[in-house]
Amino acid sequence: MDIYINQNLDHYAISKIPEVNTEHIRNKILNVPYADQSSSQKLDIYLPDTKGPFPVIVSIHGGAFMGGDKADVQLIPMLEGLKKGYAVVSINYRLSHQAVFPALIYDGKAAIRWIRANSEKYGFNPDRIAAWGGSAGGYLSSFLGVSAGVEELEDLSMGNDDYSSNIQAAVVWFGPTNFLLMDQQLEESGLLAEKGKRHSEINSPESLFLGEKITNIPGLVKKANPETYITENTPLFLLQHGTKDSTVPVQQSIEFAEKLKKELGSEKITLDLLEGAEHADQAFETEENLEIVFNFLDRVLKS
Repeated sequence: MDIYINQNLDHYAISKIPEVNTEHIRNKILNVPYADQSSSQKLDIYLPDTKGPFPVIVSIHGGAFMGGDKADVQLIPMLEGLKKGYAVVSINYRLSHQAVFPALIYDGKAAIRWIRANSEKYGFNPDRIAAWGGSAGGYLSSFLGVSAGVEELEDLSMGNDDYSSNIQAAVVWFGPTNFLLMDQQLEESGLLAEKGKRHSEINSPESLFLGEKITNIPGLVKKANPETYITENTPLFLLQHGTKDSTVPVQQSIEFAEKLKKELGSEKITLDLLEGAEHADQAFETEENLEIVFNFLDRVLKS
């Protein structure tokens, strides 16, 4: 699929997200290229003070496909994994003003291949990798989970083509799936935004991400829906979503979980609905909720 540059970003403003303070983390390697097609294709590595090999959390930032950064405060909950013996690799990827779908999927999968190719150097366990992100980062985490073996979602020219991009688990916080249903679902919940801020409009994050107004390209929207690629090889998922999310409707995660369970079985999919929580709510980062996330990761990556 061709990747087109998007020049319409000026119509939508994304606030800069503050950076996280990592001065206290001794073992870190920052701004490492995992491919060479874009300056965005870099990652940061954070390692525990103990000896590896470490299971790996791949942290993927959100930002409506238009903003966010691997070093912003969205990384804070993932860094808790260092205390629990996880390596944390935080990645950047091409945003919608740089390249449209499937560029970020290519980038995410190239980063996973890079991690495996460099596992001995950095002490990664190449057989224990999970993706974790919120919003657009949750979307990419979902895609990394469902796209094992899907050739059209992999650009092997980006390097390390003899390594797998498969992951063993995905943690998805309030991630979108079916873009065409988002406004309808928000309306059903009484949360539909005013005109000019809806998902189906030409300058929405989803339309900018796909390069055209989503209602004009239903075929491409289907290709950009992680539900399209669910197979028996899909790994374990933990989906969490707030019931009052007015940005990404909670129905997106509910319906995605149902389709995952139909293919994989209920025991492999966990859906947690955080009652009353909004998009990117602090409820996701409480000690109690992070315990749920790390119990899931421990069960999959440490058993």
